[in-house]
Amino acid sequence: MTVVTDRQSQAVRRKSPPGRPRRRITREAAAAWILVLPFVVLFLAFTAGPVLGSFGMSFTDIKQRDLRTPFSVNGVGFDNYVKALSDETFRKAAFNTAYFVIVGVPLTLVVALGAAVLLDRGIKRFQALFKVGYYLPVVTSIVAIAVIWRFVLSPDNGLLNTALGWVGIDGPNWLASKTWAMPSLIAMAVWRNFGSAMIIFLAGLQGIPESVEEAGQIDGAGPWQRFRYLILPLLRLTILFNCVTIGIGYLQFFEEPFVMTKGGPLDSTLSVSMYTYNQFGFGNYGLATSMAYILFVVIAVVTFIQFRLLREK
Repeated sequence: MTVVTDRQSQAVRRKSPPGRPRRRITREAAAAWILVLPFVVLFLAFTAGPVLGSFGMSFTDIKQRDLRTPFSVNGVGFDNYVKALSDETFRKAAFNTAYFVIVGVPLTLVVALGAAVLLDRGIKRFQALFKVGYYLPVVTSIVAIAVIWRFVLSPDNGLLNTALGWVGIDGPNWLASKTWAMPSLIAMAVWRNFGSAMIIFLAGLQGIPESVEEAGQIDGAGPWQRFRYLILPLLRLTILFNCVTIGIGYLQFFEEPFVMTKGGPLDSTLSVSMYTYNQFGFGNYGLATSMAYILFVVIAVVTFIQFRLLREK
């Protein structure tokens, strides 16, 4: 009987953990919550709270005059969304944004990939200097970039029109032309942003084993065939990352037209973000927030499509 009792007591001791580890786990959990509490408070106060508040605003008729009495506004349901989608200027801004994205994203990816291949295969000396030079526009202020590009695109004494004049071509007023203003902003955006994508592509290229290309050479594949059928498939996830990040940024493009053209001429460079900003400036807070959430939904849908098309198979 004594033996059985001892065994039973030992089994009970194994099943029930001692009290000290429980207290230790509780103390560790409490310490963790104390450490994370400042972030949780800041996140709720400055991120989650404003996001939920703005979402609620999009269903009201709140304007600037209602800020003193925010609880006296009226709910309007989806009227702001209907008004935004039926607004001709908003549709024009949406078309401009789509144009900017459809042309700018592939062009940025191509230039970035070309620069990455050039640095990985062609340029061996002063490679670090070229990396810094290509990446420098990414960290440069948009105001400084705007000054440079205004000088380059100046219709009278700009560098571009001067160079075109050497071959007998009379260059247009780039930023004041409905035809050339958006392509000019796209060119500036590509020049400014391809450096970050180039760094990612370069890392992806340097992560591909040399044995892959050697196998292609043994099979008789040429340089383009090796790049097309061996290198590009291995860069699928790198392309996806760059496509998503650049696409999200270009869908929200604001600084380029705001600094360079103010949305003109005749709204030909007006973007959705800039039009939303203008509505906030006019005090139409309910309408502006509905436009912002329409843009959010578009970004989510485009990102989902990119993941579906470029995900690893």
